Amino acid sequence: MTKRITQSQLESYLWGAAVLLRGYIDAGDYKQFIFPLLFYKRLCDVYDEEVAQALEESDGDEDYALFPENHRFQIPETAHWNQIRQVSKNVGKAIQDAMREIETANPEKLYGIFGDAQWTNKDRLPDHTLKELIEHFSKLTLSVANCPEDELGVGYEYLIKKFADDSGHTAAEFYTNRTVVHLMTELLKPKPGESIYDPTCGSGGMLLSCMAYLKQHKKEWRTLKLFGQERNLMTSAIARMNCFLHGIEDFQIVRGDTLSDPKFVTGDQLQQFDLCLANPPYSIKQWDRAAFSADPWGRSVYGTPPQNCADYAFWQHIICSLTPKNGRCAILFPHGVLFRDSERKMRQKLVASDVVEAVIGIGKDLFYNSTMPATVVICRTNKPRLRRKKVLFIDAKNEVSRERAQSFLLSEHISKIRDAYDCFVDIPNFASVVTLKEIQQNESDLRLPLYVSARPSLSEDSNTVAKSKSIEEAIQSWQSSSVHLRDSMNDLLVQLKGSGKQ
Repeated sequence: MTKRITQSQLESYLWGAAVLLRGYIDAGDYKQFIFPLLFYKRLCDVYDEEVAQALEESDGDEDYALFPENHRFQIPETAHWNQIRQVSKNVGKAIQDAMREIETANPEKLYGIFGDAQWTNKDRLPDHTLKELIEHFSKLTLSVANCPEDELGVGYEYLIKKFADDSGHTAAEFYTNRTVVHLMTELLKPKPGESIYDPTCGSGGMLLSCMAYLKQHKKEWRTLKLFGQERNLMTSAIARMNCFLHGIEDFQIVRGDTLSDPKFVTGDQLQQFDLCLANPPYSIKQWDRAAFSADPWGRSVYGTPPQNCADYAFWQHIICSLTPKNGRCAILFPHGVLFRDSERKMRQKLVASDVVEAVIGIGKDLFYNSTMPATVVICRTNKPRLRRKKVLFIDAKNEVSRERAQSFLLSEHISKIRDAYDCFVDIPNFASVVTLKEIQQNESDLRLPLYVSARPSLSEDSNTVAKSKSIEEAIQSWQSSSVHLRDSMNDLLVQLKGSGKQ
């Protein structure tokens, strides 16, 4: 008989494992040990669940129950969790050997997924500590019946955030504020069957947000194709585990430096995707500028960024990675990309190419290791006709909430920004639609105060506010209906034909 694990039980269970490590290793290193052990335990518990199901189906045929076809992953008997639980000496080596054995048994899906943690370093983690960890994880059975994939995925994300909260300076390397990620997803509106790409994917949160968006809107999410690249070995492994624990198998997450060694290429060209969400590392100085200036994949379309700031290298990489027909991206950047003089010539070419669709300034303190505000830039390779030669600027710096020393976006903040983007009209003191000509007259400077704050102030009179909202809603409704008019007419004709009415 199964015992369903509640979300609060799961979160307490997961964080309890981290508590056991306090005093032995730095908080920033918790993830190297906790995530692999959690994934290892889940693999073994699901394998046992599959064995039980196969035995029931076959009237107790043990040979049948072990057939590879009955299992999502293969778990060699010597590498099973129950075997490791019996080990009392050299526990770290036993764990490491078992993980490598499982990776070898599943080379296409799991090779390298457990990372490179120093399990055998007894000075850091003595045998008794590892035994305590194993016994802690053994308290619950992480089968699908006990803990469905959606719920375990939520628990995993909870743990990722907790590690980010505890690890301080290293948090930004693998975690982006999930409320900001949710905003970016709402703006791009992923569709079933689309390809989603993140060139600096961290723990995979942006990719999984697209899946969650489709689930929330009750659309088919299993047809999404997820692609990510991450430079850090352990972080890329965390992203892969994250996808598996969310029940996703159609994904490719690879390790490597996106600027110097992009992994998603076809011949001498970058692979192209429908959507890209990204939070590139801010203004990195250690990158191969000389190689990028003669980039074999043709990414320096607007020029070569300065050595002390690679932001435009990532920006150009992302634009070159979008499909020409319907490619769109949301990128988190520091505000400097909007106005820095060292990047002016590239920015002028970028603006002239008419791929920038929206510049959205968001509040400060939304990111680990950074108090500065950031901007979300939306680019599109093929803008709708009514948006061509225009850029929407949204000043949402005040759309933020703060609680217990943490900042985040509430649902009403996200809705307000999304609705302004969808509407694509002037909203005094909040949003402005600006022509490319006006931007170019400002030497392609994209900083928000040049365009939003210069607009007339909105009267606080309630009738004026109501009238403004009414106009916005009417325009938004008209734009939406014009986009979907042809599909609606086709549906109507099909219904008329089906009923015999011509």
